[in-house]
This record gives sequence, structure tokens and C-alpha cells, in this order.
Amino acid sequence: MTATETAANHPQVSVIVPARNEEACLGTCLESLFAQQGLTFEILVVDDHSTDRTREIASSFPAIRVIEAGPLPSGWTGKNNAVATGAREAKGDWLLFTDADTVHILGSLALALKEAEENGAALLSYSPEQIAVTFWEMATLPVVFAELAREYPPSKVSDPNSPAAAANGQYILIKREAYEAVGGHAAVAHDILEDVALARAVKRSGRKIRFRYAADAVRTRMYRSFAQLREGWTKNLALLFPNPGWLAVKVLLQWVFPWAVLSLSLTRVLKYSVWDMVAILALILLLIRTSRANFSFKMTVLGTIFGIPMFAYLLLRSKRAHARGNVPWKGRTYKGEDHEMIKTANPTPTTAGRLS
Repeated sequence: MTATETAANHPQVSVIVPARNEEACLGTCLESLFAQQGLTFEILVVDDHSTDRTREIASSFPAIRVIEAGPLPSGWTGKNNAVATGAREAKGDWLLFTDADTVHILGSLALALKEAEENGAALLSYSPEQIAVTFWEMATLPVVFAELAREYPPSKVSDPNSPAAAANGQYILIKREAYEAVGGHAAVAHDILEDVALARAVKRSGRKIRFRYAADAVRTRMYRSFAQLREGWTKNLALLFPNPGWLAVKVLLQWVFPWAVLSLSLTRVLKYSVWDMVAILALILLLIRTSRANFSFKMTVLGTIFGIPMFAYLLLRSKRAHARGNVPWKGRTYKGEDHEMIKTANPTPTTAGRLS
């Protein structure tokens, strides 16, 4: 059943798309959602004070409900306010929170609901296939996602006996009963990293989480310029990793070592060929570390050569921004580690992907 046919029916899933200045990608996202089949669903777009054509694009889909996020409450992040607004208006037994920069494979929504139900999961989260176009996207994303895979192994996140909990805010399908039981986004209103905070709340409640890489269901291009990439990961990295400063130093030293050895060998400071073998082995180990993410071999190589120092830089930049209480995102500034918003500005139109 299509979205048009759900108006007079109780939808199985309410799809909630928060959108703040997303004119570059919202139309494609909504087309992919509107085309879903095999279940009853509704689509709600929550316009988070956009200054571009976001609302106009959303309103061009007649069966889609467009909602205004309303004033931002004190202590809330913009995305949490938007998705909470959508959840209050939703009618479905399940809620899918998905970002405006996602594209959903035909039939994936019905399959996701089936997967959640068959696995007894109260929350199902997909890590989308990441589309990278520019050089720094291709170099940085493999390293970031490889390190995320080390920090949040999907097998442990999906294991009820493991305390590990995580979710990707680009795709969170959650049972309404579970969402309301843990307090929804109101319970994590101040969290910049609301997806992980919500997952932790669900797992603490004794409910099951299922988390996996899902190129078969959804894909995304998170950032469309170096400036957006830098701002987005500055917002998130210090919160994703428990010791960002130490991690930055560690990965940078691991990266510097083989290049330093090769340089010293080429200049004959190190005269034995065994040092060449040591450097090559160290580079292979770095390549293996980066290959934990789901990217092509070409991007894995780019990440190993150029992405590791960029990752270290972004970790330190994120740590510094949070420590200073100055974390900008989409025209708003957050205090950082206490996650409270301190300033709102009228943002200029942007094509940035994630709101979370």
C-alpha cells in the first residue's frame, strides 16, 4: 500500500524526516520513501526553521504531512525538538527516524519491519552505505567508520548480553511502545549524539537492539564539501570516542612510524633492508585497520595514506570545540559536553546532511 492510501488507515510505520535547509537532497529522499511498498505507512517531514526551499519541496508531495518544528525549547538540540514533534503527530505502531540525506532502496521499509519483528528487536538501526564524491570524503570516511566499527562492533551492539549500545540516527526504526517507555527524545533532549543516547536507553530498559551495515536498504551522502565534513565530525567525534585525545595521538603515531622509517631508509640513515620490511609491514597493518569499514579498496588506500592524519586532526578539533563549549551546527551553537544550546542564528541555506 502506498503512502497515499494510508490516509484513512492506521499505518504500521510512521516515517519521520527532520529537515533543516535540505533542499539539495530532500526531494530524492522523499521520492524513495514515497515509493515504498508492502506495508501501510505515513511520511511526516518536520521543517526545522528552514530558510531555503525545504518546506516547498516537502509540500510538493501531496500525501506527505509537513509539520513546523516550532520554537526550540531551552536545553533541547534542534534535531531532538524536530523528531519529538514528529513523534507526537505520528500514528504508526513503529516509528522510523531517518535523515533527509538518505535514499531508501525499493522495498526496504517492509523488509526492515520484518527484520525487526523476526529478531524481536525493539530498535533496529541501519548504518547506510556511504556515498563519497570529493577527495576528502573518500579519504576520511573509511577511517572514521573503521574506528567506529572498532568502538561499536555491530555484533556486540546486537547482543543482549553485551552492554554495548549504538545506533545511527540516519536510520532508526523503533517500536512506539519502546520509544514511549524510555521517554522518547524528550529523555535525551540535550544530547547532541541523540542516536547513541536513545539506543543506550532502550538497551538499559532490557529491550533488544539490532544494528548492522545495510547497503541493501539505505544509502547516504553525509557531507557535500570539506567545510561540512569538518563541521559535522567536529560535532560528533569527541562524543563517539571515550578518549579522543589519546586516540588521535595513537593513530597519528601509528601512521607516522612507517613513513619515518621509509624516509630514514631512503636517506641511508637506516642502512639495513630489514627496516624496509618493517615499514611495509606497518603500512599493511594500517591498511587492515582501515579495511574494517565497508568501502572500496581504492578508498581504503586513500584513507590509509591521507585519511588517518585527517581523522586525528578532526578528533583533536572536536575535543577542543567541546571543551571550549563552542560546537556549531547548522546555524546553532551548542555548549559541547553538557550538550545545551547557547545560541541560535538564522542559518544560510546549506546542503549539509545529518542534523544529529
